[in-house]
Amino acid sequence: MHTILTIIALLIVLGIVVFVHEAGHFMAARWAGVRVDAFSIGFGPAIVKWKDKHNTVWKLCCLPLGGYVSIYGQEDMFNRKKYKSLPKDKKVGHYLSAPAWKQFIIIAAGVFMNFMLAWCIYSADFMFRPRNVQLPVVGQVVRDSVAFNAGVKAGDVIVKIDNSSIANWGELIIAKELADKHNANVIIARGKELINVTLAPAERWGLIADGSKTMFRKKGFFGAMYSGLRETYHQSKTLLIVLKQIITGERSSKQLGSFITIAQVSGHALETGFFVFLSIIALLSVNLGVINLLPLPVLDGGYLLILIIEAVIRRKLGGKAMEITILVGWILIALLFAFTMWNDIARVFGWN
Repeated sequence: MHTILTIIALLIVLGIVVFVHEAGHFMAARWAGVRVDAFSIGFGPAIVKWKDKHNTVWKLCCLPLGGYVSIYGQEDMFNRKKYKSLPKDKKVGHYLSAPAWKQFIIIAAGVFMNFMLAWCIYSADFMFRPRNVQLPVVGQVVRDSVAFNAGVKAGDVIVKIDNSSIANWGELIIAKELADKHNANVIIARGKELINVTLAPAERWGLIADGSKTMFRKKGFFGAMYSGLRETYHQSKTLLIVLKQIITGERSSKQLGSFITIAQVSGHALETGFFVFLSIIALLSVNLGVINLLPLPVLDGGYLLILIIEAVIRRKLGGKAMEITILVGWILIALLFAFTMWNDIARVFGWN
């Protein structure tokens, strides 16, 4: 039963996140007057498919671990001779028939929709789910710890860490993680006085929360929308920092996981509760948005970078070199997929 629930959770999470992403590309293409040949959830043979009045084929395929939108002529982005040789009637609805700024919107729309989905979910969470929030009030300071040596005392309120305002203990923990490799500038409130202290990198700062300082909070509409936006930004920033640390070797690449990790986390979240499950959908949507913005070939960020470069140099890119670059991009994506799969398999069988 647990395995079935895990699979169901994975399909729901990936289905929603991928559908929203591809729907962004789809709606932007329709708005720009570009033809969409297919909208597919999943890969492989179609289980169900139908064609709408615009001749777009909608498909639900047997391997629902992703999806795609097939935009007419997008593959000709690096083969403009082919586009120029098309008869006039074949250019109608072609991707390259749209001006560059509309092409930019078509490509960026998927990522935009992922961030919008996360923002909506986080905002709804803040609006409808009251939380017993642990306030950032220090209950104890471990003797001879980083915080103790910096002069932090019981009763101090953590106000800000490295320009990030701290509203609860959870935000304090996240800010501490982000400051893992550098001295953190911390502002604390002691009575009516604001004090600046510097906390050096350490596994633990030595701060223990005052368990009696909690508050149930449920935000109003505008407060929830602001908090949802802030949470979306924060999760995006955190992922970028983690990726940077993995690239530089500050974190282990074994932390990277494939859809197996997504399935396990999603299944646990679905068992835990509705809002927890929604938060996993939001987090994965943020991750998909951020990853797609990376300036790598075959990712949305790579295509956006190419459009920006073309706008700056006032010349279209293409030719053999660009074809090789795209091929290398696909190889890198395939290697990353294989690596994350190996991480998950090794973790499941205890080989790490």
